[in-house]
Amino acid sequence: MSMLKVNLELVKKYNVPGPRYTSYPPATHFTSEIAREVFIENIRANNQADRDLSLYFHLPFCYSLCWFCGCTTVITADQKKSSQYVQYLEREMDLMKPLLNPKRKVVQLHFGGGSPTFLLPDEIRRLGQMIRSRFTLAPDAEAGVEVDPRRLTRDHLVALREVGFNRGSMGVQDNDPVVQKAVHRIQPFEMTRQVVEWMREVGFESVNIDLIYGLPHQTPASFGKTLDEVLSLKPDRFAIFNYAHVPWMKPAQKILKPEVLPSPETKLELLKLTIERLTAEGYVYIGMDHFARAGDELAVAQRGKTLQRNFQGYSTRGGADIYSFGMSSISQAEGFYWQNHKELPAYYASLDTGNLPLSRGYLMTDEDKVRRTTIMRFMCDLGLDYEAMSKLLGLDFKAHFARELASLDDMEADGLLVKTAQGLSVTDLGRLLIRNIAMRFDAYASTRKENRFSRTI
Repeated sequence: MSMLKVNLELVKKYNVPGPRYTSYPPATHFTSEIAREVFIENIRANNQADRDLSLYFHLPFCYSLCWFCGCTTVITADQKKSSQYVQYLEREMDLMKPLLNPKRKVVQLHFGGGSPTFLLPDEIRRLGQMIRSRFTLAPDAEAGVEVDPRRLTRDHLVALREVGFNRGSMGVQDNDPVVQKAVHRIQPFEMTRQVVEWMREVGFESVNIDLIYGLPHQTPASFGKTLDEVLSLKPDRFAIFNYAHVPWMKPAQKILKPEVLPSPETKLELLKLTIERLTAEGYVYIGMDHFARAGDELAVAQRGKTLQRNFQGYSTRGGADIYSFGMSSISQAEGFYWQNHKELPAYYASLDTGNLPLSRGYLMTDEDKVRRTTIMRFMCDLGLDYEAMSKLLGLDFKAHFARELASLDDMEADGLLVKTAQGLSVTDLGRLLIRNIAMRFDAYASTRKENRFSRTI
């Protein structure tokens, strides 16, 4: 990576809005036109088999809003909100349970937010018991939770371990006080260090740290200092996100004025610095925004070409359907997606009438499935082997994608990828622009309203 030269003309050419491809088609294609009964029928059909399950619980509450946030959150200082919400999650699980095949095993469990640790430790215990009494967790289930160090007690972590969580993820974003003040998230490094120590003491097997590049006032020097500090904690994984500036969708981001945000060129400098520092410390660059230690299962899966990508980012449990609970959560099963109501009152009202809180979703066509697999394999394997893809998809890959493959000539000329008769592989520069390359295989890319997505750089 050290010789990476980033040409400004290239930055201008490729700095366009584009999806992150945690799903294909992206969630912007979901529609509320599909009748609830159609989803229920599909869920029933999905439960004829006993495929593995991945469960996701969206816990939307936060005490204060971080101004860079792109998540669906409910900002409140009212602690009573969470116990009410846990009761509704129980109702939702009880409505879903009769549709599920009881033989299905849960191989993955994830609490995301908002901030799951807004819940009191005893609410975490209660929710954990509700889940365990309704689902069968595999003995080696991967259970990950996002924690907010700013209002966390050691008892929160003890409660999470008691109900089976073994992976913790923590937002740090940046340690620089100037940046923290600018984004309304004050979290001194000492606080982060304390939480990492607690996590290891109570027995979390894996600790992930999230950073964001592209925040106000960041410079290579200031971000380099943050990297030094978090590297001293020796996390197992890093997620280093590109700040997605979408003020038309997230009004709080209007507070972050363009003149204090780093330029696209600086953002690439920050990403390059990050990749160089982390790989020098022995982390493997998995792709897009994920790094893991060489022995971590993400790195092992990538080498064996079994890595997957879904709404939780890169994952090793890709054979599982994701059933999600809570306001705004998205579920993903073989061939279709469904999403719950995005606002708390509508979510509660639906459950009050004894209905699953489904608001919209998408049924995939056969062509969607072919393209989804192609984009996922490409983003996980950082290349495509035509013969292997033909076998996987049951078609002649080169013929089917002749137009798309021909369209990559300019990207090859720009040094993003290398094409041979057997397949294509991504260069180091191409890894930074992987979303751009994936867009060439997206049948909807040319017709889509661009303002729904963040820029790729």
